[in-house]
Amino acid sequence: MGVAGPPGDGPGFAAWVRPWVGAMARLAGRLAVGVERDDVVQEALARAWAKRHQYDASRGTPAAWLLAITADQARKAVRRTRPGLVALWDVEVDRRVQDRPDLDARMDVEDAVAGLPARQRLAVDCYYFADLSIAETAAVMGCSEGTVKSTLSDARARLRVRLEVSE
Repeated sequence: MGVAGPPGDGPGFAAWVRPWVGAMARLAGRLAVGVERDDVVQEALARAWAKRHQYDASRGTPAAWLLAITADQARKAVRRTRPGLVALWDVEVDRRVQDRPDLDARMDVEDAVAGLPARQRLAVDCYYFADLSIAETAAVMGCSEGTVKSTLSDARARLRVRLEVSE
């Protein structure tokens, strides 16, 4: 799925990034809540274009490289636009939507994920929402695969406690 070598110029670069743009958008949407995700992706693509000659296939996959840039741009966008942002998403909830159990469950999960420590949240976002492998998540996070596995395990344990339904 995509070319492993360094990105080319012009059309070569476009072809090289195309398979990963969807994952970049999903990650930007997860990390930069309240910021236009397409703007984050465009900033990430501009940064990737400027740094395209620095890509080294021996250090990671194109997906991991592009998503690490996307994560960095998402953090910068949130800091620029809304320091201290904690809202989950901008949704107008009307009376018809309030009573939907599937929306309530999604909001519970979103609240629980948002309440994770930043490192655990990044691991969950990369692995579960951007569909990265453990190795790619490790490259995005700048840590070992074992650390990602441990971080995901800790995150799942916290989520189990937070999402436990008491009757």
